[in-house]
Amino acid sequence: QVPLAESRGGSVQTGGSLTLSCVVPSYIYGDYCMAWFRQSPGKEREGVATIDNLGNTHYPDSVKGRFTISRDNAKNTLYLQMNSLVPEDSAMYYCAAAPRFGPACSLSAWNLNRADFQYWGQGTQVTVSS
Repeated sequence: QVPLAESRGGSVQTGGSLTLSCVVPSYIYGDYCMAWFRQSPGKEREGVATIDNLGNTHYPDSVKGRFTISRDNAKNTLYLQMNSLVPEDSAMYYCAAAPRFGPACSLSAWNLNRADFQYWGQGTQVTVSS
C-alpha cells in the first residue's frame, strides 16, 4: 500500500473544533474516492466520512451535522472539519482511498467497509478533553 499523509490533529476541549488534512499522491488522487476513519483504544476502526469524485458525501449518524469532509483538487488534499467535538471523538484518525468504481464510492446508505480501501495514511491523533 502507498501511504497517505494525515496531519493537523491535536488536542481540544469539549465543544472545540479541528480540521484534519491528508495529502494524496497526485497519480492516484483522481482515480479514488476518499474517506476518513478513526480508531480509539479497544475499538474497531470505523468510518466517519466519505467523498467521491463528484463531491457527494456521506456520514454516519454519530458525526452527521458536526463533521464535514471536503477535497481540494488543486492541492491533492483531503480535509475533515470537525466541530462540536466531544470526548467520544478522541481517536487516531486515518485518511483512506478506495477504487473509484468500487462499492465504497457509490454508497446509498452508510455501510463503509474498511476492506474496500486500498491506500491508508499513518494516522493523526485527536484528543478531546472534558
